[in-house]
Amino acid sequence: MAAAPQATTAFTRFLNHPADRSVETSGPKTIHFWAPAMKWGLVIAGLSDLQRPVEKLSVTQTVALAATGIIWSRYSLVIKPKNWALFSVNIFVGATGLYQLSRIYRHKQALKEAPLTAQASSVARETKDKVVEIKEAVKSEIKKL
Repeated sequence: MAAAPQATTAFTRFLNHPADRSVETSGPKTIHFWAPAMKWGLVIAGLSDLQRPVEKLSVTQTVALAATGIIWSRYSLVIKPKNWALFSVNIFVGATGLYQLSRIYRHKQALKEAPLTAQASSVARETKDKVVEIKEAVKSEIKKL
């Protein structure tokens, strides 16, 4: 008597998924699942750094994070089988790193422009004072006539 085939749920198939090179995804019993799952922690850390003041961000750490995301995104599409979970998490790691780099860049540009703005307002004040002096001198000369 043959055994009746057991009905398996989608979750059971996912849980017992083999680490087979003929498939594009892997279940939670393989490194192909857990490496990308744990890497989401880097994305969460990068997103929490959005609240951090720009002065406290590390340029070298942010460059390393962005480069890691970009490099591993490419690698996850080259390996066989393609690891789409690894690709997606690394896209987010690279994107958060690049966004933080843009924040750092904009902040440094604003710091470079700040002295020019202060200098321009100083010149404007001096010019206004000179204009007021000339105006008063012209008024007094007109009164003399």
